[in-house]
Amino acid sequence: RARERRARFVGKNGACNVAHKNIREQGRFLQDVFTTLVDLKWPHTLLIFTMSFLCSWLLFGMVWWLIAFAHGDLDHSTRLQRDPTEGAVGSAAGFVPCVTSIHSFTSAFLFSIEVQVTIGFGGRMVTEECPAAILVLIVQNIVGLVINAIMLGCIFMKTSQAHRRAETLIFSKHAVIALREGRLCFMLRVGDLRKSMIISATIRMQVVKKTASLEGEVVPLNQIDIQMENPVGGNSIFLVSPLIIYHVIDKNSPLYDISPMNLHHHEDLEIIVILEGVVETTGITTQARTSYLADEILWGQRFVPIVAEEDGRYSVDYSKFGNTVKVPTPSCTARQLEEDKSIM
Repeated sequence: RARERRARFVGKNGACNVAHKNIREQGRFLQDVFTTLVDLKWPHTLLIFTMSFLCSWLLFGMVWWLIAFAHGDLDHSTRLQRDPTEGAVGSAAGFVPCVTSIHSFTSAFLFSIEVQVTIGFGGRMVTEECPAAILVLIVQNIVGLVINAIMLGCIFMKTSQAHRRAETLIFSKHAVIALREGRLCFMLRVGDLRKSMIISATIRMQVVKKTASLEGEVVPLNQIDIQMENPVGGNSIFLVSPLIIYHVIDKNSPLYDISPMNLHHHEDLEIIVILEGVVETTGITTQARTSYLADEILWGQRFVPIVAEEDGRYSVDYSKFGNTVKVPTPSCTARQLEEDKSIM
């Protein structure tokens, strides 16, 4: 019976397959409210902003209604509605309301909306009769500006998040192991679909597998860095066209004792590839990730060329991005291959 396939640590689309449970210090998320809002899903973010506006309008609407009630504006407005002639007398008598044309909570709520979103219909206005009304007007304008600033900042950050740019950074569906310069190498292909480049692009790989220490400690997700080969030095790459990234399987490699016969028996083996760089157009650092399980590594295969020169420029055929061909490759481990070379 075939063994059950292990769960991925990192998905093919770069999402980390980790669930956080039993977090007792939930208050830490509220200490960084802006990041919490940015990390929320769009429906939750829009719901929070909508409720923020509605609550602020209702709160200040209640404040305007209380100011009008305390000053007697509501009684005077009621008398004006009952007897317009008395309204003329009242006006002549010198009564000046704090806010004109407020005679109920509904009109106070409408005035609150007009103040906060700067919509002036001309029917209601603050007078110089009540200093408290002027102070409330200033406070509501400041609160409205703060809510607008946070909303615009969150929307900008959510639409320009780094993983949006990573959607156009692609990896080959399979990785391959074949000979290169007489040595067994683990290879994959990476490409960028956009013409705008990734500046200072770096790439690194890790092997994630279950290990046990000499003391008996079991590490379910042990992360081991594996060295990349780059003629320039370091991990920096010039990603103007699709590149084949490779790792030489030597004595320092976690893949040193893997052969095509036992490759698919390493169910706990997962190789994670991480590409990082700065987006040329926005200056935002982005990161793209993928992973390869044992059954996604093809032994004795090589990627086909996809870059060709046409009419004085280089053309990339992305329809062959993940295509591979079989090549002669020893059916032994890298350790055995080096031992055979040393004997010869």
